[in-house]
Amino acid sequence: MADSSFDIVSKVDRQEVDNALNQAAKEINQRYDFRGVGASISWSGESILIVANSAERVNAALDVFQTKLVKRGVSLKAIDTGEGEPQPSGKEYRLGASLKEGLSGENAKKITKLIRDEGPRGVKTQITGDEVRVTSKSRDDLQSVIALLKGADLDVALQFVNYR
Repeated sequence: MADSSFDIVSKVDRQEVDNALNQAAKEINQRYDFRGVGASISWSGESILIVANSAERVNAALDVFQTKLVKRGVSLKAIDTGEGEPQPSGKEYRLGASLKEGLSGENAKKITKLIRDEGPRGVKTQITGDEVRVTSKSRDDLQSVIALLKGADLDVALQFVNYR
């Protein structure tokens, strides 16, 4: 019998992020507590830019955006706000957020080490580029690896694809 396998990847559905951003921008324009503070959220190249006249309003706009992301099924681990504090820029405060896609070599090594240490015996892992392939003779072992990774506290959003 052939080995069963699946791939561990970290990808973000850009359309869902764009929809969440548009919904957040619409809510920010309509909400009473954002009136007169110059609050806005928009794409700035490949990153997201949040602007307002106070640090508290920038954080409130970020919270609105994160709420919309969660409702659309996008993990908050996929959004990187850097240091997380709004920076003053003239008379306004700005916060940039970027999307994290792909597994870094360091995170891929953490995942393979976790599977090797705590996963079932006979499960093999292989790092290829920005994804990790997990193979085993038993599909039950693969299911337990998925459960192990979902329960682990990793700082990346994981998806499991190509389950065969």
